[in-house]
Formats: sequence, structure tokens, C-alpha cells
Amino acid sequence: SLQVMIKKWSIPCPLPLSSAIDTLQVSNSTGDCKAKLFHLSKESAYAIPTMAFSFLCHTSVLPIYCELQSPSKRRMQNVTVTGIGLSFLIYFMSALFGYLTFYDKVDSELLQGYSRYLPHDTIIMTVRAAILLAVLLTVPLIHFPARKAVLMVFFSHLPVSWICHILVTLTLNAIVVLLAMYVPDIKNVFGVVGSTTSTCLLFVYPGLFYLKLNREDFISPQKLGACALVIFGICVGLLSLVLIIFNWIDQ
Repeated sequence: SLQVMIKKWSIPCPLPLSSAIDTLQVSNSTGDCKAKLFHLSKESAYAIPTMAFSFLCHTSVLPIYCELQSPSKRRMQNVTVTGIGLSFLIYFMSALFGYLTFYDKVDSELLQGYSRYLPHDTIIMTVRAAILLAVLLTVPLIHFPARKAVLMVFFSHLPVSWICHILVTLTLNAIVVLLAMYVPDIKNVFGVVGSTTSTCLLFVYPGLFYLKLNREDFISPQKLGACALVIFGICVGLLSLVLIIFNWIDQ
């Protein structure tokens, strides 16, 4: 986030016509440097799914809870609020200054824009290496619940076997590597996953669980709010997924 804020003043606006800042060949279109509060386009279908995907941390809740000293609901709530609050601040500042740098030319992967115009910048390369390391260290955290779910759904009737364990691990890792190699744009991953699993985990399932477990009257404000949450999640997920598919067809 700090790097994005600093580099805001390293790239001129209008953006250079060529991909290198050193050429100083700058576009004459000053209209490209005007920020818009709202801008609706076919790419807007990726917005809410991407944000939902960004705040999807459910798989880490139980491991973090188990690592707390004297774990309690209050302590876990403090950890959750602090973590999501810091994440929101970093996301917001990065998105804001990234947009104010590239405007409507911003890439779906923000650092690609900086690498295009500042290809030999040490800070940019360092940040990319740090993000790569962070992603590599995140894979085991996400892989563990994924493997556990696959084993429970498809192989729960079989005795515990190291062969099955290793095969599932290799298969999941192979799928991840193939997706990373052949999916042309990361926004497609964020869009599809965000409009399906993320909206379910963030909106639909919590509302359904509350409706199932709570004994209040159905017309109570809490249950009506849970119903609204479920309906919102279903509508947003389906609408975003349909728009993303139509966007693929148009391309």
C-alpha cells in the first residue's frame, strides 16, 4: 500500500504512449486524468465478487482461534475486527492510489501497471517478490481445509491411507498450478470464485445458519435481516456470475 502511494507521483498523467517512462512520450489526452466517483461498465460485474473474495478469511478462523492464549469469543472478535479493519485499510489505500495513478487504464492486477511503466524499479520488484512469498506461504493454509473437505466428501467411507492423502494433495496442487499457468487474467478467478463460494460463505450461509438455529419469530427484525442477507447474497452471486459469463462470450 505504501509503495502504491509513493509511486503515484512517479508515473505521469496522461500516461506515456509507450511502456517506458524514460521515453517521455506522453499522451495528449488530459481527459484520462479525471477521477470518476462512479463508473459502470461490463467490468463492474467483477467488483462485488472481488471484494467478497478479498475478505474471505473463514478457513483461517478456527486455526487462529486454537492458537489464541485463553481463547474466547471476545478475544476472537477482537482479532477478527482488527484483522479485517487492517485489511480494509490496506485494500482501500492501494485501490485509491492505484486508481488515481492509472485511472481507467488500471489493470486487474495492479502491480502489472507499475511493472509496465517502471520495469526496472527496485521497489516494484521487491514488492512483487514479497507478494509472491506471501502467496506461497498462504497456499498451505488454504490447502489444508480444501484437502480435508475432499477427503470427507469423497473418501470418508475408506480407512485412513497415506496414499490417498498424498494423491489428493498432489491433485489439488496440480489443479492450482494449471489454473495459475493457463487462466489469462486473475480477475476471472476472483470473479468466478467471488460470485459463487465467496458470496455463499459471506452472505448466504451465515443467514441460513441464523434462520436454522435461532428460535425467534420469523417476523423478528433479526430473522428478517438474515433473510435479507440470504436474498442479497443469492441475487448478487447469480447476477455477477451471469454478467461474467456474458462478458466471456463477448470476448
